[in-house]
Amino acid sequence: MAKIFCVANQKGGVGKTTTTVNLAAGLAKVGQRVLMIDLDPQGNATMGSGVDKRKLELTVYDVLLESASITEARAQSDKLKEAGCSYDILGANRELAGAEVELVGVERREKRLKLAIAAVDHEYDFVLIDCPPSLSMLTLNGLCCAHGVIVPMQCEYFALEGLTDLVNTIKQVKANLNDDLQIIGLLRVMFDPRITLQQQVSDQLKAHFGDKVFDSVIPRNVRLAEAPSYGLPGVAFDPNSKGAQAFITFAQEMVDRIKAM
Repeated sequence: MAKIFCVANQKGGVGKTTTTVNLAAGLAKVGQRVLMIDLDPQGNATMGSGVDKRKLELTVYDVLLESASITEARAQSDKLKEAGCSYDILGANRELAGAEVELVGVERREKRLKLAIAAVDHEYDFVLIDCPPSLSMLTLNGLCCAHGVIVPMQCEYFALEGLTDLVNTIKQVKANLNDDLQIIGLLRVMFDPRITLQQQVSDQLKAHFGDKVFDSVIPRNVRLAEAPSYGLPGVAFDPNSKGAQAFITFAQEMVDRIKAM
């Protein structure tokens, strides 16, 4: 059975999508079978995986409304195949914003994604879900089917504030909807060791969360930032860059951590 992880943080602009697509590519590179699900109506994880969201005939929207299965809706990217880090993509586009409204009156609305994944989870080692930066019905669908949450965060003061809210949300979902849910780990992203504050916040995180903080650290890296404009994760765009190497190291750490769980 696949291990299902949400990449979530209620704060916007912290690198959730960058983390999702690069972890997916990194896991594929170290030999794992991966499904990446884009739950954000902006569709950035879809575009960043080499799939044009405007040309998708079926998306996660159709899966949530049970008019298509994941097997029918998933796509692959030729660019990722060429780069040797291919994973399956359940894409999203603007249609997904309408799912919020359409799911309001529906039975088991927060379990739709869980039921859909159950049909294919034997085909994958990892399912990664890119969540929108708000606690919406879409995020709730992700949290209800996940074994755990990966939290990318910048080492800044406001990021610590947002983390408290996220931990409370996860506790509520665990208590009411999903017993399995836990924080798998905190990933420090866009990290610059030259900035004293970032080092201080990093130390605070380690003191408070202990081994929940991943050993891997993703540095601030121009090549990672450039990659989405080419429709690729940084791991595929420039495998030798510092950012890509950090994500491959992180992917291996994830595999090792899951084995130890």
